[in-house]
Amino acid sequence: MTDDRRSAGAPTLEDVARAAGVSRATVSRVVNGVRNVDPVIQEAVRQAVSVTGYTPNRAARSLVTRRADAIALVVSGAGVEPEAARGDSGTGASGEEDRGSGGSGSFTARVFADPFFGRVVTGVVDYLRPRGMHPVLMFAETSRAREEVVAYLRQGSADGALVVSTHAEDPLPALIADAGLAAVLFARPARPVPISYVDLAHRDGARLAAEHLLDRGCRRIATISGPLDVPAGEARLTGFRDTMARHGHPYIPVAEGQFTQESGESAMERLLAEHPDLDGVFAANDLMALGACHVLRERGRSIPGDVAVVGFDDSSAALACRPPLTTVRQPVEGMAAEMTRLLLDRLARPDGPVTSVIFEPELVVRGSA
Repeated sequence: MTDDRRSAGAPTLEDVARAAGVSRATVSRVVNGVRNVDPVIQEAVRQAVSVTGYTPNRAARSLVTRRADAIALVVSGAGVEPEAARGDSGTGASGEEDRGSGGSGSFTARVFADPFFGRVVTGVVDYLRPRGMHPVLMFAETSRAREEVVAYLRQGSADGALVVSTHAEDPLPALIADAGLAAVLFARPARPVPISYVDLAHRDGARLAAEHLLDRGCRRIATISGPLDVPAGEARLTGFRDTMARHGHPYIPVAEGQFTQESGESAMERLLAEHPDLDGVFAANDLMALGACHVLRERGRSIPGDVAVVGFDDSSAALACRPPLTTVRQPVEGMAAEMTRLLLDRLARPDGPVTSVIFEPELVVRGSA
């Protein structure tokens, strides 16, 4: 690998080699990630890189390693095109959402409005940055966008993909697997796909919420579920119902939400209309719990005196809630870091088996329950 930056006064491979007491070729092998270098020598070279301030020429390095040193972080949307729900309105001949109709924009806005995605980005960036790599954020909410993601990966513009799906019918994981591309998913896919993933033991988290409400003495308990076509939403509802049934509560009123604050408000209004005497609520994420608490306060219900509320995620919404929200913690940043580690491991060993890592939830008790 050549480096012609001497004229600019930038440190060169030769400078690093002299500082480390090794050959230029050895420095090049360490910088380019060649694996059969003695660990002691690797550490000496890394210290020399730090002392000299050497920065590898990425273009030259890519020619040697055939790597982009970039990872695609893909937020992927529904698998069904919008005309199925809206008729012909706002849809072009290709079946892609009309950009002017607010389809793509509203998808992006929903992503950035949810604190969950910010936590995923934090976990990914914090893991990649010390390794000199960077995420490329991509959105795949339409057929065309999904094709662009696959093409981007095929062309080698990114070494692999970290995929966060927002819909059970999302075809992107299968498209990536069929193309033989490296990827890891955040959350178990709704249908079997030979791709590694990280996830949470959602049913166990819902069990913690149910047991806490029961331990508080709540007996007329309802739940605001997430969307039931999403595996996490279905698992949290199943875990909550199963635990309540084990404690002698066979019927639990349910209002389905969409993991948004607005849907939590609407669901809480429906539950109060049908069950005005309820004294406990489990919302399947913090944003919906925040919306539920807003409606309860408007209706003159004290929290937790009249109605105890438990959320799920332990996101920034839990601290924004008044009173602060008791919630089930999902360690999103740690899960995102592990997802990234799995992908880098996959890139280092392409023939390795796919795997899964399941994280354990934890109840965080605050003022709402």
